[in-house]
Amino acid sequence: MTTQPGFSRKDVEIIERESPYRGFFRLDRLRLRHRLFNGGWSRELTRELFVRTEAVAVLPWDPVRDEILLVEQFRVGALDFRPSPWCLELIAGIRDVAGESLEQLVRREAQEEAGIALGELVPLPSYMASPGGSNERLHLFFAEADLGNAGGVHGHPEEGEDIRVQTVPVAQVPALIESGQLDNAPCLIALHWLMLHHQRLLQRHERQIEHGG
Repeated sequence: MTTQPGFSRKDVEIIERESPYRGFFRLDRLRLRHRLFNGGWSRELTRELFVRTEAVAVLPWDPVRDEILLVEQFRVGALDFRPSPWCLELIAGIRDVAGESLEQLVRREAQEEAGIALGELVPLPSYMASPGGSNERLHLFFAEADLGNAGGVHGHPEEGEDIRVQTVPVAQVPALIESGQLDNAPCLIALHWLMLHHQRLLQRHERQIEHGG
């Protein structure tokens, strides 16, 4: 069994694409058809597409304190599905500055949302949040950071941001995941990655201290 896609972008015919809504986000309506696995082409289909620029998120970890940093803020998308629409999340942002790299964006967001500086960035898997109706791709990162003075409320009030910073001991992460409070994909992916690599990361930090790094 092959895991490679059987088709490519050239196997989709875009008949028409329009943007009936443009605001902070954009909604496109496409008329298209595509090749079928059993041969031939599909009938003409209409699909709505939620259009976003690339996004980033980062999990900061303090190896000295063995703590992570999460941010808490109101999310309108959580109104209908959870007791509180205030969500614990990773530091995150969208690529909305021309010429800014993903790494520069991550560092800027860490400063704006949490008031911290990040060390070396480790890329984690990037993924599409919901390809059935959105083109959004999110790039995940992990970074060491000094969280000794982390805390408080951050963000740009003029942009409607009201972001509270919280630090959490890594030892409490499994219970936090089990509680269901962390119900967004970036958090779950990054924290499971940390759980898989936690001991290796601690050992590397200890070796760096031993060698004066």
